[in-house]
Amino acid sequence: MPGERTEKATPKRRNEARKKGQVAKSADINGSVVMLASLFALGSFGPKIVQTLENSMLSGLGQIAHPDVVTQQGLGKLMLSTFSGALTAVAPLAGVCMVAGVLANVAQVRPKINAQALKPDIKKLNPQNGIKRLFGPSSAFEAGKGLLKVTLLGVMAFITVKPKIGEIAASVGMSPQDFLSATGTMILAVGRRLAVAYLVIAIGDYFFQRYRHEKSLKMSKEDIKEEGKQHSLPPEVRSAIRRRQIQAARARMMSAVPQADVVVTNPTHFAVALAYDGNKGAPEVLAKGPDLIAKQIRKIAEEHGIPIVEDPPLARALHASVEIGHEIPEEFFQAVAQLLAYVYRMAGRRAS
Repeated sequence: MPGERTEKATPKRRNEARKKGQVAKSADINGSVVMLASLFALGSFGPKIVQTLENSMLSGLGQIAHPDVVTQQGLGKLMLSTFSGALTAVAPLAGVCMVAGVLANVAQVRPKINAQALKPDIKKLNPQNGIKRLFGPSSAFEAGKGLLKVTLLGVMAFITVKPKIGEIAASVGMSPQDFLSATGTMILAVGRRLAVAYLVIAIGDYFFQRYRHEKSLKMSKEDIKEEGKQHSLPPEVRSAIRRRQIQAARARMMSAVPQADVVVTNPTHFAVALAYDGNKGAPEVLAKGPDLIAKQIRKIAEEHGIPIVEDPPLARALHASVEIGHEIPEEFFQAVAQLLAYVYRMAGRRAS
């Protein structure tokens, strides 16, 4: 079928997607690597962490035994000393986890600062879009995938722990220190096996995410031909063609303004021309623009007797959320319906 996306993405298409922050990435890779690194770090730094915490606790208890410490200034120093000891104890573990998380992330997407992805997007603040994502097909798939991972890890944990039940029963009667040492060693061994299993699952998820990403980037043959034409032209010619395309698109947009039912304004910064013919599911944005374009839209609307209504919040939201030629989303139905009802009512009064 014409326009069907069957071809692999070109390097330009991949670079554009990467600039927007669209990359193949699995959150499970980060989680599994950090979990595995933390368990190995606990095996290496565990005794030192316990010793540091023990020394800090004994030092605090020893200071409390002296009456001169139980004052506001003395308690402040005691708390500072306790927190410093705790931070010193967990700092190596936290550092290992941080380095592991950064390396896992860099290994997936390569180091690149994406300023465009950090720009605020008003669409992300829309609670209705968030609810749709929360209960959409993608969320249901992710929930099923998470349930499958938990089930697999649970089965792995049971298989790993079952042979060690006898060892746990034999630990009755041990001294607390020996019991903690044996239990800690056993927990670390079980945790490492589960972390390795989680890493295997995460690698599978990463390849699945890559498949989904590649599928989303596919292009049609017409898109590739058009990109090839643009790439083969000199930069000056491409720039001129782009300017003419923008001018032509703006001229088409302005020619559609006389068909609008109402123009919503900010009042001077934005203008959005809306039309509703009853045959479509929702009103359509015929034209929009800021500043000078908004001024031109208002001028054409005045020349053709199209009502101009000042509604700054609605004008800003429509300008930011709806593209030209698209119907307005459901979250704007009520506001636009009230606006059109007001316009039709005023038009009826003038006609009578």
